[in-house]
Amino acid sequence: MTADAHVEEHFAGSNKLFISIWVWLLALTLVEIFLAYKPMPIYLMLAVLLGLSIIKAALIIAYFMHMKFERLSLILTIIPMLVVCIMLLFVFFPDSFRSAGLRYQFKEQPAVAPPAAEEP
Repeated sequence: MTADAHVEEHFAGSNKLFISIWVWLLALTLVEIFLAYKPMPIYLMLAVLLGLSIIKAALIIAYFMHMKFERLSLILTIIPMLVVCIMLLFVFFPDSFRSAGLRYQFKEQPAVAPPAAEEP
């Protein structure tokens, strides 16, 4: 037996797989651009665009960052950190909205008319 008889194969995907994922990402981006120009309620637009962006991020993480091909233990260590980051955003966003009202509000002084010249 040779030393490299017990080499593990690590599947990292094929070019065909990555091209198909790239085409899906391109299609989702084109749908987002198309929806950005459609008149619709802002809350509906934000919900749809956010959903499409989450799908795109999941595809990028799974295939281009090779998380789909990693061990489950590595993935399970990343998910709790993602939850912690999201929870920190929920903690700090209300404080940022409160502090926005504390900023100096510039108010322009009304123009004062020059005093009328007295006639001699």
